Amino acid sequence: MNASRSNTTERYRLDPKKPRRLTQAETRRLETLPIDYSDIPPLGEEFFRKAAAALPPAKEQLTIRIDKDVLEWLRTTGKGYHTRINHILRAAMESQPSRRAR
Repeated sequence: MNASRSNTTERYRLDPKKPRRLTQAETRRLETLPIDYSDIPPLGEEFFRKAAAALPPAKEQLTIRIDKDVLEWLRTTGKGYHTRINHILRAAMESQPSRRAR
């Protein structure tokens, strides 16, 4: 038996960033199936009165100095370390009691 085939869970793991293409038969079958909306409550007028667009906060570009080891650690976690820096700083900001502007 081939050792690479012994672990079937690894062999069939899906990558959400690269979903497999559906065959034509699968696409036709999915297009003919009705969508079941029975578990979704209807949205009334009150929902739309209270609804508001949630826009992300504006970004501002700046230059900061970070300790080399901290930057290396952030980079080892993969792409998007700038975004992670922002998330870390936001979490620190939101954990503080709110202060009135001076």
